[in-house]
Amino acid sequence: MITVRPGSHVHRLLQLLSTAGEIPMSALSLLGSERSLSDLIRKLETVQDIRFGKDGPVHTARLIQVSGRKGGRNVRLYRKGLPVLDKLYPGLLGWYLDSFRQHIFSNDQFHIERNHRVAEAIALCMAAGVETRPYALPLLQKERIYPIVPDSPSFFIARHFKKAGNDETSKTAYTRTVGVVFYPGGAYAVYNTRAAVMKWSGRGEAKALGNLHELARYNAGLSEVPAALLFGTDADIALKTILESDKSRKPELRFDRVYNRIHFIPLDQNGVRLLKILTLPDWNENLLAALFEDHQRSYNKGVMEYDAIIDNTRILSHLDGDIARLIRFREALADNPDMPFQILCFPWQTGFLRSYLGRDTKVRELDMGAMEAALRN
Repeated sequence: MITVRPGSHVHRLLQLLSTAGEIPMSALSLLGSERSLSDLIRKLETVQDIRFGKDGPVHTARLIQVSGRKGGRNVRLYRKGLPVLDKLYPGLLGWYLDSFRQHIFSNDQFHIERNHRVAEAIALCMAAGVETRPYALPLLQKERIYPIVPDSPSFFIARHFKKAGNDETSKTAYTRTVGVVFYPGGAYAVYNTRAAVMKWSGRGEAKALGNLHELARYNAGLSEVPAALLFGTDADIALKTILESDKSRKPELRFDRVYNRIHFIPLDQNGVRLLKILTLPDWNENLLAALFEDHQRSYNKGVMEYDAIIDNTRILSHLDGDIARLIRFREALADNPDMPFQILCFPWQTGFLRSYLGRDTKVRELDMGAMEAALRN
């Protein structure tokens, strides 16, 4: 007997699959113990007695199907088990069938890769406590300014906001965007480069950003979406993506020019914790206030970006993983090679920073738990 309770592994797995349609097996580790989830999936690949809640009725069904081998294993819901979705959320079965073409999936690798990008973003957001269920979120619109997004962090996947305003041309306007995260006071466009270097489409992303500005203005009362989240398997992917962008023949279309801030989020538990920080109200101001005395802070004054100056040393905080800002900082260092500087980071960011800025880069590692505690107080 498998009991589906809110917060349990099986509950989170069904919620993820009902939202994403299909996911790579590798992404499930974001939801909890990889071993426990693997064991659970093996059970759900066979017929099981399933009960929703402590005293709910028992349903006998197979819920999961897995295809592929080794690192390419793909997880989907099993068609005959779909009726149990309405026990997870009223009306979910109809929503799922409408969203995923009556449970018909393409075997084309491009479409599978696109679905996996979305699924991993959903999984990471779920793990960070961000609401991801489209069927439990309001429908976005482009008709009038009417803030309807939740007060708590929420992730709207691109599949469902492309139809906002009934403008068919908008369906092609979001290029590589997998969704948008709203949080109290702000929003992020969301991209997932996975384990490959992202080939940035400057014109396409600029057009996508214009559409996101409209969605943010009409539905959240925000004037713009100035920042993006870039998910990836590790920091080296971010470095390679930066270097690829540096090759652009049109600097104004580089991805760090389209978005003023781009926060790299690794697809692991460090990324989950960082996303929790980046979706707190006033997280940036509270973070800098916890790090520096008021007289030390730069408050964006000067000809280059840095956060504080102590004993004539410019200090930049990379705790937020902002690689767009890091690019601008490196360009300023090239013009001021003798200027003393220091980078603040979490231990898992150190290798990336030294790869990008040089092995001798002076970094100061801060404990992530201590910063999380400071932001909660």
